[in-house]
Amino acid sequence: MIKTFDVVIVGAGGAGLRAAVEIPKEYSCAVISKVYPPRSHTGTAQGGVCAALGNMEDDSWENHAFDTVKGSDYLGDQDSIEVMCRDAIRAIIELEHMGMPFSRNEKGQIAQRKFGGHTKPADPNDPYSNRLPVMRSCYSADRTGHVMLHTLFENSIKNQVTFFSEYFATDLLIENGVCKGVVAMDIATSELTVFQAKSVLFATGGNGRIFRITSNAHVGTGDGMALVYRAGLPLEDMEFYQFHPTGLWKLGILVSEAARGEGGILKNSSGERFMERYAPTVKDLAPRDMVSRAIITEIREGRGIRGSDGTDYVYLDVSHLGKELIDEKLPEITGFARTYLGVEPTKEPIPIQPTAHYAMGGIPTNADCEVLMNEMGETVKGLYAAGECACVSVHGANRLGTNSLLDLVVFGRRGGKAIAEFLKHADFQPVDESAADNSRRIIDAVMNSTGGEKIAALRTELQNSMMELCGVFRNEEGLKKMIEILGGLRERSRSVSIQDKGKVFNTELLGALELQNMLDNAEATVFGAYARNESRGAHTREDHPKRDDVNWMKHTFAFRKNSSYPELKYKPVVVTRYQPMERKY
Repeated sequence: MIKTFDVVIVGAGGAGLRAAVEIPKEYSCAVISKVYPPRSHTGTAQGGVCAALGNMEDDSWENHAFDTVKGSDYLGDQDSIEVMCRDAIRAIIELEHMGMPFSRNEKGQIAQRKFGGHTKPADPNDPYSNRLPVMRSCYSADRTGHVMLHTLFENSIKNQVTFFSEYFATDLLIENGVCKGVVAMDIATSELTVFQAKSVLFATGGNGRIFRITSNAHVGTGDGMALVYRAGLPLEDMEFYQFHPTGLWKLGILVSEAARGEGGILKNSSGERFMERYAPTVKDLAPRDMVSRAIITEIREGRGIRGSDGTDYVYLDVSHLGKELIDEKLPEITGFARTYLGVEPTKEPIPIQPTAHYAMGGIPTNADCEVLMNEMGETVKGLYAAGECACVSVHGANRLGTNSLLDLVVFGRRGGKAIAEFLKHADFQPVDESAADNSRRIIDAVMNSTGGEKIAALRTELQNSMMELCGVFRNEEGLKKMIEILGGLRERSRSVSIQDKGKVFNTELLGALELQNMLDNAEATVFGAYARNESRGAHTREDHPKRDDVNWMKHTFAFRKNSSYPELKYKPVVVTRYQPMERKY
């Protein structure tokens, strides 16, 4: 079956829907989504979306840009960062005009709260002076992503977008550097459809499910990244994966940074506010990579609390904030603590541990969301990407909290506008039903396999190994071991068989396809981490503890090859106004 649209957007989270809103009605636009759109993972974002509105105190987009560059450990491309931070103010006002219900301050303006790494200089005349936390995160209680997603979904319907919900993308169609469309499987029937399009935008989200403890939903298996990787295109900076410091112990469910933005405190087994030793100026509001390392260090040095399952955690204490504030501003995350751990946050601290949270790397793009085919900056005609699956490199080696939702709306909009311009002169590329043959072969191989390997066993081994060997701390020995494990898992995955041979909602078949995507994502991550002999942002090599600006101010581009090793190439970081300096808080 072939369906034809001017634009096909794969992914119905914040970036995909923001792009869909931007497509003029004279063009046909389809959104393919693995889940019903309001169930997309953007809906789990809690703490806020940042912009230097200055509603609560003086601020500027230049302060925001400096913080983002510094937070990225100077690996972020500063031209793209300036685009995002300058555009942030308009983006927030635009969301408000679309109907997004932000929380309000006493003046009736959009309320803002403090967030990790967001600062302003103590001396306005010296941007490099001692910097203090600033209120920059615009929020809707602790359900910001939820209301943003629903607002954009409603506006997409208003824009007459066609939705294909519960469709799973299985192939990206590219020929001679031109994108022709995608192939997707209807999960309800297992039937394949070729979506012919003049332009395609990937907004497929992250890949956190390659780790055992993660805040990512079960759909976060890096599908878009894997399809691009298998199409011969590169993935950028995959070694940089952020662990959020405050996931619920054992479960990884996110306890938003908003809790610390409102005054929550991290404590060890002695009741000590330990972040005062690691980041004396901003304390608990240090960037996420620094706080995650601090928590793991406390646990390693014997100051963690031993849990019933033999794992250790520390405490996040919000009890001193009072029930009224907690119920008003932190209702969802404190509800999670009550439901899943039986803890009453108004009276006792919440057990937390770092949880795999966000991919800074992904599909390389320029600031107009055009996908790059190589490290030289050449683009694939008609192919775009935005959101967490993309890497325009505004986050570099570490993303600041609330910059993720901002990334979605700024670059989702820019991608939609770029597509609208492209469509004025674009033509359909010829496709026929044989375009689905590759996907059909892969699916048939899984359905007819009689091998003895099971999806759950391979997936669990991958997740446990990645958590142990490629997590918050890494070293050469562990990464070399992880490479060997990946090789074994890749070989064993060829013998995966499934029990369900039916075609109706065959989630076991879906799991087999997702496993291959997870292995591809893990491969690009591990090999990039093994090659990068420095510590920068979320990539901490214990055997190379210093940042190396002489040799490593560059982005990793990983290309999949037929051999067991991807080919790594590099692209220089774009530096405009902020020269690299020591990163202290």
